[in-house]
Amino acid sequence: MDAFIDKFAPDVAALIRACRIELRRQLPGAFELVYDNYNFFVIGFCPDVRPSSCAVSLAASANGVALSFYRGADVPDPAGLLQGEGKQNRFVRLPDVEALRADGVQALIRSAAGLGPPFTPGSGATIVRSVSARQRPRRHGAAGSG
Repeated sequence: MDAFIDKFAPDVAALIRACRIELRRQLPGAFELVYDNYNFFVIGFCPDVRPSSCAVSLAASANGVALSFYRGADVPDPAGLLQGEGKQNRFVRLPDVEALRADGVQALIRSAAGLGPPFTPGSGATIVRSVSARQRPRRHGAAGSG
């Protein structure tokens, strides 16, 4: 996991690590499904090994980190925190790990987790699902893939 995260600028890498720790605390037993894709580095937090069961994902690029809700269109959002207008996905930008601890974001995470199978504490694992050969730069000013 460190090799994936170390591709990012130190401040973004530190934020990814802090957010990962916080989400593991909030979703005990989550399986982490890891995708190092062309556009984003993604860690999906799922109650089982099926990508379709994913409650939330950390999505990181050179521009920063966001919390993505795969079924975000179905998540109640009384505070209007969710961004995006796709048919399904919504997200919240994470300027710092404290954003994950905000009451409204925690409510969104609980709601998203409730849309699928329950999380079973102690059952999770980290699984690398795919790594793209070509990737957008993970740091501003970096050229080529990597």
